[in-house]
Amino acid sequence: MGVVNVTPDSFSDGGEHLDPDRAIAHGIALRDQGAAIVDVGGESTRPGATPVEPAEEARRVLPVIAGLVDAGVAVSVDTRHAEVAAAAIGLGVRVVNDVGGGADPAMAATVAGADVHYVVMHSRGPAGSAAEYDDVVRDVRDELAARVVRLVDAGVDPARVILDPGLGFSKTGEHNWALLARLGELVSLGRPVLVGASRKRFIGALLPDGAPMRDRDLPSAVVSALAARAGAWGVRVHDVASSATALAVADRWAAGAVAPGTGTRTGTGTRTGTGTGTSPGTGTGPSSGTRPGR
Repeated sequence: MGVVNVTPDSFSDGGEHLDPDRAIAHGIALRDQGAAIVDVGGESTRPGATPVEPAEEARRVLPVIAGLVDAGVAVSVDTRHAEVAAAAIGLGVRVVNDVGGGADPAMAATVAGADVHYVVMHSRGPAGSAAEYDDVVRDVRDELAARVVRLVDAGVDPARVILDPGLGFSKTGEHNWALLARLGELVSLGRPVLVGASRKRFIGALLPDGAPMRDRDLPSAVVSALAARAGAWGVRVHDVASSATALAVADRWAAGAVAPGTGTRTGTGTRTGTGTGTSPGTGTGPSSGTRPGR
């Protein structure tokens, strides 16, 4: 899943793609680099960001979504507002990526009657805040499971629900690393899991002070490969090319090489990135592969 931020204040690339034509061109480029789906957002979720009203968010993202859909790109809308999600659904998005963690009470009804997948992100507060957990992995798993039950009760098809642990949202760096290290416990819920670690502060903490934002792409790509091996359905990334390459390596590693002269495979043959349900990017069940978002 490649990221297009149509914002003036994103933590990673604020203002680079605020112009609709530039944003559309960037989204097409991400698709060509290997993104199975392009996630378009018009409100920064960085710590301390100014909230954006739904009308302004819609003004930013809807022309970009329309242009990408017209170009044949599979699109996700990154929003916490049900009215923005509804407008994007009308333009043909395939995924609603709810970065509000279900805070808008109208969101469930909006997605329940639509032919879209719905990303349920865990959060107990905004990015940059930190909540108290008894066991962050167990607590996030249980809260996501309870959220799915409520969504099903509201009429959402459980086969269209994707889980996101919400790295960085009401979590410290240590919380984030624990969730990644024990990602299998979230995968065990039986729903596709989306990991959004790309360029986040806890990734930047691995680098020297003052390192440019793009230096976070290499460690982000390593996380993509490790997440795939742990069973993640998708990874949400800013630099698609590096993660696509990392996923290709992970996929070949898992599949094993053909032994010369024997025609047999070495290794287990297990493939990365498997999941359940329907893939919003292709219309088929999410299988392994080397493309972000699958």
